[in-house]
Amino acid sequence: MSVEIDPNLSYDAALAQLERILEQLESGELPLEQTLALYEEGAALAKLCSARLDEAELRVREWQAGDQPAPFNGWQES
Repeated sequence: MSVEIDPNLSYDAALAQLERILEQLESGELPLEQTLALYEEGAALAKLCSARLDEAELRVREWQAGDQPAPFNGWQES
């Protein structure tokens, strides 16, 4: 059985869904079939989140000249 996740789901939305699934799974009160279905959905959401983070990393690297990290000289938290 394959779970279909909306490919246009944002990272934040996918992460929120994944967190809800984890809460349900951690409760330990679900029947086996529902546990397996939620696990499969969670795995698909985790894969989507990972892809979104990879995309973000690529975008940041495009902004950095010569694939070097941007310096944080003079940067400080407010």
